[in-house]
Amino acid sequence: MPLAKPADTAAPLHPPLRARWSPRAFSPRPVPSAALRTLFEAARWAPSSGNNQPWRFVVATIDGEPEAHARLVGCLNEGNRRWAFRAPVLVFACTKLTIERPDRPPRDNAHAWYDLGQAVAHLSVQATADGLFIHQMAGFDAAAARAACGVPEGFDVVTAVAIGYFGDVEDLDEDLQVRERASRGRRVAGESVWRGRWDDRATWTWDDGAA
Repeated sequence: MPLAKPADTAAPLHPPLRARWSPRAFSPRPVPSAALRTLFEAARWAPSSGNNQPWRFVVATIDGEPEAHARLVGCLNEGNRRWAFRAPVLVFACTKLTIERPDRPPRDNAHAWYDLGQAVAHLSVQATADGLFIHQMAGFDAAAARAACGVPEGFDVVTAVAIGYFGDVEDLDEDLQVRERASRGRRVAGESVWRGRWDDRATWTWDDGAA
């Protein structure tokens, strides 16, 4: 059974949002193509500034593209390689940096990273709803990833994503087992949400209404 680590929320959340977390223990069980199609369909329908849809994804599965999967693993930093090599699906998420339309010159897309983040967030919620887990990683060599995936100029390689079913925590190194079982936490919303002006706390974010 997957290790359940539901968020201790201060308000009711949709179940996949509460259940979502980022494990390191992945099963070797392949993820069916139909399941992957659903995930990237969720990403496809994320909000996008001007409907520019700048996101692009390079996907490699152990069972379908083992050499490419190994190349992607090789782009990760040492800490991530220790566990991510078991994930049956690895993704490099990229974003197009410019907006190009036939009726005007190309221009920078100031929301390119934001839009990609929304697409991956949609993917992560769909994955949780479907019994899959994802772990997003900033620890990788972007230049190596660009070369390994053949990402052209004009795109940034922004994040790596491991996708799969939950595995056996005992397969992890001992220090990672401790981290896997550790409780989750977040800063309270009242420390991040202001009312009308910076640093004026939105009191409705607090259970007790304290200022």
